[in-house]
Amino acid sequence: MQRKSIRLASVASLAVAGLLLSACSSSDDTAAETATAETSVAESAAESAATDECAFENLTTISPGMLTIGTDTPAYPPYFVDDDPTNGEGFESAVAYAVASQLGFAPTDVKWEVVPFNSSYAPGDKNFDFDINQISITPERSEVVDFSDGYYTVNQAVVAFNDSPIAGATTIAELKDAKLGAQVGTTSLDFVTEVVQPTTEPYVFNDTNDAKSALQNGQIDGIVVDLPTAYYVTAAEFDNSKIVGQFAATAGGEEFGLLFQKGNPLVTCVNKALATLRDSGELQEIQDAWLAGTTAPYFTE
Repeated sequence: MQRKSIRLASVASLAVAGLLLSACSSSDDTAAETATAETSVAESAAESAATDECAFENLTTISPGMLTIGTDTPAYPPYFVDDDPTNGEGFESAVAYAVASQLGFAPTDVKWEVVPFNSSYAPGDKNFDFDINQISITPERSEVVDFSDGYYTVNQAVVAFNDSPIAGATTIAELKDAKLGAQVGTTSLDFVTEVVQPTTEPYVFNDTNDAKSALQNGQIDGIVVDLPTAYYVTAAEFDNSKIVGQFAATAGGEEFGLLFQKGNPLVTCVNKALATLRDSGELQEIQDAWLAGTTAPYFTE
């Protein structure tokens, strides 16, 4: 009788041991499977980052870990404030820092370089990652530099003093005998020569400030500038001045783009950043904050 009890106890012990071993094995298998899954997720994330050319660690910039942005001086309103691109104030300064943030750069990781307007779109190596300076995207410029997608669609306008001979002009024909000025190398100057086609050669200036000085001194009848600049000049700089009119946009609309050295792979990532800013509404918010006015009359033929 005792021997049978011992045998039963032994069988029971073996059964319990088997269950314990089975439980341990199942637990070990589950832990191993979990660890394998976690490793797989981590490896997948690492592979994804490695193949994402726009991941911060994969961006190629002139100075590693820094984003170098070019613009001209003086950097004037409403695109910049106090001739200081670094303060984040003004439409283009705000756009530049918003793009930098989307790329992963902190404000302290952004460096600015002075780049004359005409030099920005000249062929050759650049000392900036991108330039932002009211540079219109044109086929001619695109032959030697690359542009981002447009970040602002703009019209050109004529500014004059209230006593100017062209102050009451409503048609392009009424501008043909006027003395008009614009900055060299700009689409503003293109509008004078190609759209107005004045009877006298337009006055060409190194920058918009020189053009404004000539207008103030009575050397010219009016200046052609982009519409936001026209609103700022008439509202904040010149008393007794007006926007005589604006030109209708050309087919497809004239757009400002960020400018890059030809072949710079950063263009793709900046376009993604701009798309995010546009889709989120942030780009429109920046525009609304810094660019005012939509009521300038249009010139007719």
